[in-house]
Amino acid sequence: MNFSRRRALYAVGGATIALVGSGGLFVSTRTPHKAYEPWAEIETASPADVRLDAFRHAILAPNPHNRQPWQIKLGGTDQALITCDLEKRLPQTDPFDRQILIGFGCFLEIARMAAAERGVRMDIEAFPEGLPGDRLDARPIAALRFVRDASVTKDPLFAFIATRRSNKRPYDMTKLVSAKTLEALAASSSGLPGLQALASADEALVKSLQALSWDAWLIEFETRDTWQETVDLMRIGKAEIEANPDAVSIGGAFLDTMALTGQLTRQNMATPGSIAHNSVIERYQPTLASGMAYGWVITDGNSRVEQLRAGAAWVRFNLEATRQGLGFHPISQALQEYREMKAEYKKVHEMLGAKPGQCVQMLARLGYGQTISKTPRWPLEKKLIKA
Repeated sequence: MNFSRRRALYAVGGATIALVGSGGLFVSTRTPHKAYEPWAEIETASPADVRLDAFRHAILAPNPHNRQPWQIKLGGTDQALITCDLEKRLPQTDPFDRQILIGFGCFLEIARMAAAERGVRMDIEAFPEGLPGDRLDARPIAALRFVRDASVTKDPLFAFIATRRSNKRPYDMTKLVSAKTLEALAASSSGLPGLQALASADEALVKSLQALSWDAWLIEFETRDTWQETVDLMRIGKAEIEANPDAVSIGGAFLDTMALTGQLTRQNMATPGSIAHNSVIERYQPTLASGMAYGWVITDGNSRVEQLRAGAAWVRFNLEATRQGLGFHPISQALQEYREMKAEYKKVHEMLGAKPGQCVQMLARLGYGQTISKTPRWPLEKKLIKA
């Protein structure tokens, strides 16, 4: 996932707000290094327990609003139960917990890849105690078993976990995305049944999706409850980010100074007409206007199992984009299932060729842009729960 008219907030919209500019010692001292440690952790020696190795990679998975809702309960020497921290859901923008569940699909796919690197097969039993209803509940999302298997195949996308990002900055509009690159993206999930991963740089479709993604983002921004959900989850400045390294991180020297002097608060970010509120619009519109291609995942239906599978496809799409040197920005506002988004939800399904009964699960803006930083993460030990 430039703030004011002086170039502080760069982008908002369901994920990260990043700093542009500033330098010197203050910048380095305001970097939340502690919140970035889980990214460095995967470069250290592997723990003896393959499950911990798998999960230290899996906690880096993309997930909505960076909520990191996973809870992990180890069992015996080769098992684990994965449950959802129900306080980490997004009831306004994700009222049926569909996107949260897609995040779990991303988590499980990365864990599977990491286990395979150690010659271990990760068997997944989805919803072992039954399917949830309209909302997720305390029952497990998945029961896992780790089995040593000499025939397991290592996944080439594993190598890109540490450098995977969601790039929410404007892209270079002079640099086109090639057909060959788009084909590689679409092929990244070819082994997953019941879904399609698709990508296109068709000029007419690109223009239509640029407009639709902006309209949908503006609806989320101007709908009080959905925007307030984002504002409430903002972590402003190094101290807040390191205390709660999840959700929408706002950091850097300039922003920290504004926060310390009271110029940057959640209240003024939520107040229509304020400089802070208006600046979000000014900075985010050119970001969405710079999509050079788009990628999306369609499932045959919209069951809970299909949502999990869509997550596996989604993170593979993101990792393949990383391998291709391509910026990848989830822009799924039009796919959110609340009342104010109803017209855009219908329109994006029609635009992307979804047939009756099919569901467009995720949509991404693609293009070439600047290298961006990692996002904060909770350490693995905070996600392990005792039996």
